[in-house]
Amino acid sequence: MKKIIIVVSTALIFGFGLNISYAQSVPSEPASSESSAMDVVVYRSPTCGCCSKWVAHLKTQGFNVQDNVIEDIQKIKDQYSISGPLASCHTAVVNGYIVEGHVPATDIKTMLLEKPEISGLTVPGMVVGTPGMEMGDKKAPFKVIAFDKDGKTQIYKAYDKY
Repeated sequence: MKKIIIVVSTALIFGFGLNISYAQSVPSEPASSESSAMDVVVYRSPTCGCCSKWVAHLKTQGFNVQDNVIEDIQKIKDQYSISGPLASCHTAVVNGYIVEGHVPATDIKTMLLEKPEISGLTVPGMVVGTPGMEMGDKKAPFKVIAFDKDGKTQIYKAYDKY
């Protein structure tokens, strides 16, 4: 009888522990859609330090980053039709959207949640204060620009004081 009680008690404790562990690890959305939405493929030059800092920014914000260090970044920009005025130092693809430059992770997450009919987001150039371009307390105003397949652009979010 004692053996049965010990076995049942152990099973209940083990089962209860599994349920707690499972409950803590269940995401609010199905795992397949969440993980695919948070998978980012980044293309960057081997000599660009700010690009690696932007990759680190994405990782701290929960993105799964595939970091591709390549010699010819222009080839990727041409492949995704990133024109000169929209260009920055690195290009990423997340859930079918293009992310060019130092776009904050929060804006990428908002885009993935809202699913606008755009090709992607960009922060053209290399603006001081953007993620990966931090320089102490220096923060220049910048705009995150949404662009579509026809090259039309609009302001997605403006950062004047942040």
